[in-house]
Amino acid sequence: MNTLVLDERQINQKLDRIAYEIVENNFDDEKLFLVGIKGNGFEIAKELAERLEKIGEQEIHVSELIIDKKNPLEHDISTTISIEAFDNNTIILIDDVINSGRTMQYALIKLLERPTKRVKTVALVDRKHRSFPIRCDYVGLTLSTTLKDRVEVELENVKRAFLI
Repeated sequence: MNTLVLDERQINQKLDRIAYEIVENNFDDEKLFLVGIKGNGFEIAKELAERLEKIGEQEIHVSELIIDKKNPLEHDISTTISIEAFDNNTIILIDDVINSGRTMQYALIKLLERPTKRVKTVALVDRKHRSFPIRCDYVGLTLSTTLKDRVEVELENVKRAFLI
């Protein structure tokens, strides 16, 4: 049975709030690099970029981080913007749902291969089932679930988040 946990209006409210928090906490940066993890993380990064361009004064760059979520060590992790472009800048790493923290951990390792000013993390839904020492700086919704539950975010056509 699917349980709707966020509808389109709620997701938009969460993304608006996250965008304002990002602007407030990074007002001194000239550039922000939004790095969305392949799939919904990248889609959320694009949505946040639109909001940030309207409310902030920073130059916004959006990149997709390509990672094999099931086997992150078996394939190269890459970004659609040259990783050198991130040097000494603020990076906002974005994913739709954070569960164990594994995907975000490996993504952070890749981003930290170069010198950065600061790295912050975003998740639309945080499930708090950590196996890795990852914490999100900006969260849309913290959701208590069991390990058997799955959270699925749909961003095409209509934005929704389900507990499955």
